[in-house]
Amino acid sequence: MKKLDLRKQLRDLYQPSAKSFSLIQVPAMNALMIDGTGDPNTSLAYHSALEWLYALSYTLKFEVRKTQAIDYPVLPSEGLWWSDDMSAFSMERRQDWKWTMLICQPDLVTPDLIGQAVGRVVEKRQELPPPSTRFERFQEGLSVQIMHIGPYSAEGPTITRMHAFLRDYGYTPNGKHHEIYLGDPRRTAPEKLKTVLRQPIRKA
Repeated sequence: MKKLDLRKQLRDLYQPSAKSFSLIQVPAMNALMIDGTGDPNTSLAYHSALEWLYALSYTLKFEVRKTQAIDYPVLPSEGLWWSDDMSAFSMERRQDWKWTMLICQPDLVTPDLIGQAVGRVVEKRQELPPPSTRFERFQEGLSVQIMHIGPYSAEGPTITRMHAFLRDYGYTPNGKHHEIYLGDPRRTAPEKLKTVLRQPIRKA
C-alpha cells in the first residue's frame, strides 16, 4: 500500500505559526464544495453540508485505497465566509453570512470518481446531495494566515489584527475570509481548538 502524506506535503498550508502572521502562495487545489447561508450554529444546511462533504471524502478515500492501493488522510474541513456587504461582515450578524464549505482532494481524485462516490452515498443515505455540491479547482494565490487557538467565537480580535497587518504592509483583501478547522469541536475543548485563519490579498 502506497502512502500519500498530504498533511506533510501541505504543511505550510495547514500549520502556520500561532504567534505571527505569515505570507504564503496558496497553489491551485481541487475541492468538494457546498454553498449555504446563515449562522453555522443554527443552520441545518450547514450541518448537512459537512455531513455530505465527509461522507463523499471518505468514500473517495476508501475507493482509491481499494482500486489504486494508495492510502491518504482525508484533509480537514474548510470554510469560505462572506456577506454581500463585506464592510458589515461581523461576528454579531451571523444570520447574514454566506459560506462555502469544502474539503480539498488529492490530484488523483477525478470527476469520474466523484460521480461514483455521489452515487454510493446517495444509495446509502437515500437522499440527494445539496444542489450546490460540486467538484471545483480554485486558487487563492498570495495570502496571509495565522493559527488561531481557542473557540471560534473568539476569532474576532485576531481577524481585526490581520486586517490591520494588511493595511500596515500595503495590502488589501482579495477574496473571501477562509478558515481551516483542524480540531473536532465534538471531541476538543473550545480553548484547545486550532483554526487556520487565511485571507487572500493583493497590493493596495
